[in-house]
Amino acid sequence: MTGPACLVHDDELTRYDFGLGHPLAPQRVDLAIRLADALGILKLPDLSLAPAPVASDAQLTLVHTTDYIAAVRSAGADPDRADYRHGLGTEDNPAFAGMHEASAHVVGATLEAARKVWSGEALHAVNISGGLHHAMADSASGFCIYNDPAIAIAWLLGRGAERVAYVDIDVHHGDGVQAAFYNDPRVLTISLHEDPGTLFPGTGKATESGSPDAEGLAVNVALPPGTGDGGWLRAFHAVVPPLLRSFRPTVLVSQHGCDSHMDDPLAHLMLSIDGQRAAHLALHDLAHEVCAGKWLATGGGGYAVIDVVPRSWAHLLAVIGGSPLDPQTVVPETWRAYVEQRTGRRAPTSMTDNRSPLYKEWVRGYDPDSWLDRCIQQTRQHIFPAHGIDLSH
Repeated sequence: MTGPACLVHDDELTRYDFGLGHPLAPQRVDLAIRLADALGILKLPDLSLAPAPVASDAQLTLVHTTDYIAAVRSAGADPDRADYRHGLGTEDNPAFAGMHEASAHVVGATLEAARKVWSGEALHAVNISGGLHHAMADSASGFCIYNDPAIAIAWLLGRGAERVAYVDIDVHHGDGVQAAFYNDPRVLTISLHEDPGTLFPGTGKATESGSPDAEGLAVNVALPPGTGDGGWLRAFHAVVPPLLRSFRPTVLVSQHGCDSHMDDPLAHLMLSIDGQRAAHLALHDLAHEVCAGKWLATGGGGYAVIDVVPRSWAHLLAVIGGSPLDPQTVVPETWRAYVEQRTGRRAPTSMTDNRSPLYKEWVRGYDPDSWLDRCIQQTRQHIFPAHGIDLSH
């Protein structure tokens, strides 16, 4: 199933730039868009392209404090002055000229995607520059200045969405979005990430399950380092579909950080492009099943700038546009030549890692000797009873 879809993007979004050598290189967004264009994805009949507005201060205050917004604006005007109280000017979040404007532009893109979905202009909408899920109400964190997914969710709630589900498949815990809605029974947050004992931000245990007023609505699946396609997909399907079917969101919001890939330099999971493509497809199908296809997607992390991010997000854009790519699709030579000319590096030749994303379904049995299965079981035991879901299924 498919329908009208929209990519919100303009080249000015690459101004969200922490500088030379920072892992969150804006080049990764440029390369992803160029690859999607070379593959013909941007010309799909069901996929339109919309420019990104800049979010207003009033929109930013849906999640962030006015003091913090003022601090971001001040840091962007004087990048040499650190503001450690607000997490600005650190190694992870160095200040840069125009930081407020660039960060608000990313938020504006995600809000425009949310507006497209809520208005019915698009069934699916995406901002791959977004997904900055670590930012807190009054501080920057983990390369994230403003939390665009959280702001979009708050905006949807303000427009009348009864329930919003957020699924985060970035390798890092979606802590900022969880924190924004930890007490809100209208929002279900689900994050699948590497074990917090081995990776930033050090949160996201199964026991973090929501406040008494929203018990079971913060869901965390902490995966062992080294988890590959089969294990990741086993965890996803054991947890995410039952909860979404029970919660019945009005809109599904998802974050598609691709730093779970085996080649990512900042983390320790072992997914392939093929496993990530399977995750994109699964979220697409769940959107149609649980909320009539109303789906807002964002990008996120991903630091293998040439080999992984462009391919993973090109697959995502093709899924959103209603024409998933054959994994065996050849990467266009024009794009590979552009990569080599810009970076001096050779680019992948295929849209697959030649992995088969098969997994063992949870109903086929729980193995208590498996670290992965123990993690999955812990999450299910903490969360499913609050939703009235039978643990035997």
